[in-house]
Amino acid sequence: MQYRRKQDIHMSAVAINPLNRAVRFYEAPIGKKAVMAVTGVMLVGYVIGHLLGNLQIYSSDPQQINRYAAFLHNPSNALALWGVRLILLAAVVLHIVSSVQLWQQNREARPLRYYKKADVPTSYAARTMLWSGPIVAAFVIFHVLHLTTGSILPLHDIGPNMPDVRYNVVSGFQNYWVSGFYIFAMILLCMHLYHGLWSMFQSVGISHPRYTSKLKKGAAIVAILIAIGNCSIPIAVMAGLVTY
Repeated sequence: MQYRRKQDIHMSAVAINPLNRAVRFYEAPIGKKAVMAVTGVMLVGYVIGHLLGNLQIYSSDPQQINRYAAFLHNPSNALALWGVRLILLAAVVLHIVSSVQLWQQNREARPLRYYKKADVPTSYAARTMLWSGPIVAAFVIFHVLHLTTGSILPLHDIGPNMPDVRYNVVSGFQNYWVSGFYIFAMILLCMHLYHGLWSMFQSVGISHPRYTSKLKKGAAIVAILIAIGNCSIPIAVMAGLVTY
């Protein structure tokens, strides 16, 4: 009887230890950085995929983007679509929570500010991380209210549960306030991605003076291309290059 009790305690300890190790790992700064890196990769992948889908508005076939939207919202894809949405939502929450907790830990560990000469664009992008993230998150909510729920501007449909995405995008970006906020958010996203992408490699221990500058350049190129692609759509609509 006593032997079985000890065996049960041992098995429970074996089951709990991995969880304890995971908690202790996350409590350390390196754990939070790892979570930010992994969720950051997931979110960057989504941003690129979302951009590629949106760029279909430039197709010679005006209905191409509507067919793409119809495919995504096909009832047969509902389970997969909601699965992706839930994973992305969890990634966003983990990314924000870990970043805030890491900022608090760094602030408590270094309460006194000191002057440090650094690369100006890099340091500026780093300083914008705390407030660009919430603004981009607010934009995502605005974007959903605008083009998903129709709470900002009325939406048009081309059939049951089938939005006329092209019409809704064009009519929405013809509003200069909507386009202006969109472009502003994309510029902030560009700075957020620039700092986040190259610092992500440092977070997982990939850091060396020999290739740090290359990582920064690569991150800048990716961030700028994403910003250009996203900003080009409202600009093209306002310039009359993309119509219904």
